[in-house]
Amino acid sequence: MAVRKALLGNKIRRLRQERKLTQVEMAERLGISPSYLNLIEHDQRPVTVALLLKLGKTFDVDLQELSDDAERRLALALQEVFADQALNAGEVGPEEIRQLVAAAPRAARGVADLYRAWRLAREDAQALNLNLPSGRTKRVVLPAEEARDFFEARGNHFPEVEQAAEALWREAGLAQADLARGLADRLATRHGVSIDVAPQEKMNGARRRYDPHTRVLSLSEVLPRTSRQFHLAYQLGLMEGRAAIDAYIKAAKLSSPESETLCRVGLANYYAGAVLMPYRAFAEAARRLRYDIEALMHRFGASFEQAAHRLATLQRPGDAGIPFFFAAADIAGNVTKRFSAAGFHFSRYGGACPRWILHQAFATPGLLRTQVARLPDGATFFCLARTVDKPGGAFHAPASHQAVGIGCGIERAGELVYADGLDLQRLDAATEIGLGCRLCERENCRQRAFPPLQHRLVVDEQVKGASPYAFSAR
Repeated sequence: MAVRKALLGNKIRRLRQERKLTQVEMAERLGISPSYLNLIEHDQRPVTVALLLKLGKTFDVDLQELSDDAERRLALALQEVFADQALNAGEVGPEEIRQLVAAAPRAARGVADLYRAWRLAREDAQALNLNLPSGRTKRVVLPAEEARDFFEARGNHFPEVEQAAEALWREAGLAQADLARGLADRLATRHGVSIDVAPQEKMNGARRRYDPHTRVLSLSEVLPRTSRQFHLAYQLGLMEGRAAIDAYIKAAKLSSPESETLCRVGLANYYAGAVLMPYRAFAEAARRLRYDIEALMHRFGASFEQAAHRLATLQRPGDAGIPFFFAAADIAGNVTKRFSAAGFHFSRYGGACPRWILHQAFATPGLLRTQVARLPDGATFFCLARTVDKPGGAFHAPASHQAVGIGCGIERAGELVYADGLDLQRLDAATEIGLGCRLCERENCRQRAFPPLQHRLVVDEQVKGASPYAFSAR
């Protein structure tokens, strides 16, 4: 099998230049001829899996860095940047953007970062125009976005946190059959923490509360069993996984305490998922069960959302699962969680496409639905989604509803049980989706909510088309 070579030649050449090696020196280390390496660097030969693995081992490079998914996501992000009418850069097309990313990825990333800083500065200026009392004006900061970038940049895989979770299993002698008791015993014997399953009126709307003075962890009575043991593992994450978690946060140099706290919470959740679903056992079961989420959730005592999210973290070198993206959305269409190891691009500055299966899942509550979806750049994904409900616990505390979805590149879809009986070669039947209406150039879309930013709106009072908005393609 050959690895996609679209941007690999540039990457290998940059790797060689960064290490200050000649083609002869690098070829010698890889055990290939200089002429063959020259052909690879000019995209005249594909890179085999064996050679890719040797590259990673010889030069201590994360293989994820050599895939073209990161460059593709960067190119799509830059399309959002250049589509902003305020920049007046609408003539910069996708091909130019791809060339920029291929030739100078750091400069391209700098453009994206500069644009983000400019947006923040613009929002700051708008905030200053608000008629606020003296001293009340403050910087417009988006810690949630920074936290999402933190997880996205690391492929939603944190090896040191995985190791901390595995250490807990070894030291505490945990058993899958009685995991909740083992976690509670560990909290009690190692940390002096007692567990109180409290009435919901005593919790004042909280689901979990830890008091460091009394060393009491209170869990609401409305939490199901799977959630209770997850919160026990989360608390252990804040205690025993703290060193690994804080090391990641310190290295990230986040811009605010709020961003740091959000990332710490996310990593403690990651730790809890790694405890409930240990990497090796979960990865082996996932492959054996062909990534059947419901079967995995029952086997590991997790919820559907927890099992689906865990699948998106299986990126350990040498024992990686399928690269999945994971997303969750509320009933209003807001994407509340997003992680991508599969190269799927989530729009940063606008809503997601209404044609995407994640949003359509609300039409069939509780039913798992599948979709072959194709983005404008031709990337095609196998997606699945279903709704999950979280009970409120009382009549005046209504349940919350959200949709959870995961997906992978179409080339790996055959490994999923959900693809049984589907003709994955019929890509002409794929659902055409976009990055969001503001960026989508597809004409005659019945579900278009806004015209594309980079094209002029065409209004004809005598014509009614399929789409609410017609636009000029030039």
